[in-house]
Amino acid sequence: MRESVPALHSQLVPQLSWPESAAFLVLLAASIFGFWWRFRKVWRVVLQSRKDPDFHLQPVGRRVADFIWEVMLQGKVISQRPLPGIAHALVFWGFCVFALITANHFAEGLHLGFLDRNGVIGPVYFDIAAVFAIAVAVSIAGLSFRRFVIRPKWLGPLSPESGIISLLIFLLMITYLGTFVNGWESSRALWWAHTLTILIFLPLVPHTKHLHLLLSPITVFLKRDTFSKIPPLAGDEDFGLDTGKDITELTALQAFTCVECGRCSQHCPATNTGKILNPKEIALGMRGYLNEFGPASEEPLLGEQMSGFHLSQEAVFQCTTCGSCEFQCPVGVQHLPMIIGLRRGAVNTGKWEDDYGTKLFLNLERNGNALGFSSSERDKFIQKQELPIFDGTQEYCLWLGCMGAYDPQGREIIASLVRVFRGLNVTFGVLRKEKCTGDPARRLGNDLAFGQLAESNLEALQQNKVKKIVSICPHCVRTIGTDWAEYGEAPPIEHHSEFLARHLDQLPAREGEGEKIVYHDPCYLGRYRNVYDAPRDVVGRFGTLTDPPRSRERSFCCGAGGGLAFLGEEKGKRISVERAEELVATGASVVAAACPFCNTMFRDALSGVSATPPKLLDIAQIAAASFAPKGPDGL
Repeated sequence: MRESVPALHSQLVPQLSWPESAAFLVLLAASIFGFWWRFRKVWRVVLQSRKDPDFHLQPVGRRVADFIWEVMLQGKVISQRPLPGIAHALVFWGFCVFALITANHFAEGLHLGFLDRNGVIGPVYFDIAAVFAIAVAVSIAGLSFRRFVIRPKWLGPLSPESGIISLLIFLLMITYLGTFVNGWESSRALWWAHTLTILIFLPLVPHTKHLHLLLSPITVFLKRDTFSKIPPLAGDEDFGLDTGKDITELTALQAFTCVECGRCSQHCPATNTGKILNPKEIALGMRGYLNEFGPASEEPLLGEQMSGFHLSQEAVFQCTTCGSCEFQCPVGVQHLPMIIGLRRGAVNTGKWEDDYGTKLFLNLERNGNALGFSSSERDKFIQKQELPIFDGTQEYCLWLGCMGAYDPQGREIIASLVRVFRGLNVTFGVLRKEKCTGDPARRLGNDLAFGQLAESNLEALQQNKVKKIVSICPHCVRTIGTDWAEYGEAPPIEHHSEFLARHLDQLPAREGEGEKIVYHDPCYLGRYRNVYDAPRDVVGRFGTLTDPPRSRERSFCCGAGGGLAFLGEEKGKRISVERAEELVATGASVVAAACPFCNTMFRDALSGVSATPPKLLDIAQIAAASFAPKGPDGL
């Protein structure tokens, strides 16, 4: 045995007696049993849940890429909350490094250590682990200060378990670093302190939110392959998430994975404006239900208050489906399939009673549009604008949608886009008969109405031999391009911002600096379709572009999505007002939107928050102004 030197790798193994090794073995077995006793219950619940009918591992490449970025590199954790994110990442990386150290530590207790502290590789690895131990200790101390002193409201009430786990992690690092102090290298007391800390920590993990340390890598790898994917119903007996027996394996896995970090709550428009909906509580409510009733229960999932776990029907129907919660979650929880699944369970079983919702569904059934107008009104608009009927020879089918065909502001957007088409000599036509895509029915959980609309529209597109579609509505783009796939293959569709950006060089350039324009990112164009630059390129060609504080991936919803545009007045502060205040505060003279629903929501909101509100224009109106003499809405 060589002499002790100040070098980090000079530590020696304490020589445990066989009685000490025997005691360690008993304690280790007890710790592992305590861990498995709880973990097996959780895993059994997941495996006993209903199979996900549409789950498939392909494409594995994408899953591996997501796993590397979100788990191994902690990309989402760091990018969305940089400072605490880096601290969390260092703790995670430290745990990865310490996996081998801990395994060797346990082996040493049985005189079977496999890392030679006096060899070639061992000292280097121990030194690397020491560096990570320092980083983890500093990080966990900083995170504890944030949790217990700064106390961001999104983290929720203080919990003793967080303090206990943080203390144990800190002690693990300190007791490891203590072995690098001269004279303490072979300290039995230090070895046992480190050992007992591990043995206490291990069985606590599955009893706390720190279970995500084990489940989140699995959850990230297995999550649904499309953002906010609404899984198909499995046959006539599947009505959505109505009772415990309807909960699927992925839903159960994600419910137990939630780390309660509050990122979803921090960005939820409903939570931010005084509604009772909190997306974190949806996942925790699902977990609470499974813990109490199990996955085979006939107890209803929704109610006002259920055995102390809140899964409120009112909260579920306050969701705008903006996707902020799902985008922000660092552990793979997909809230929207849960929320829409719960809506399905309530609507498809007749448990949701809402006058506005009933009227909406009747409008879709009887008139084929969400606004309840006769189709003759659409015909009049087509005739007035002299829009050509698609006959199969034109390049594009212009999808009007409910807002473009019946809403006055939406009609102005269509007219502007048509002016651009004609200015660019692009051939296009509209369908003679067109119904709502079914977006509001889909998001509110009415699968019957959605399916009927999807099938009718797909038949019309096929009969007219449509090859390419362009739409002013991101909701239509998402529904046609993704949700209709259950009923047939639709032609490729793009949003008009993508079309305009692609033809940007052909649009007349602006004269002078142009007005200051603040651009609002629509949820269904940004987070759902990942289109951020195209509309900005258009705006930047005709004015001076600025962004509000919450923009791009963090854009704040207008409040119309998820069918809420048709469900009457909101409780609490209106989401559109919250966003309008932010847009007005930029000092821009023009608010640019790229969604007719956003346009509708901001129309009144801007006037309500400012005596001299900025002009509200769609990017099509901004682009179209360059093809005609400047009028009252020109730039």
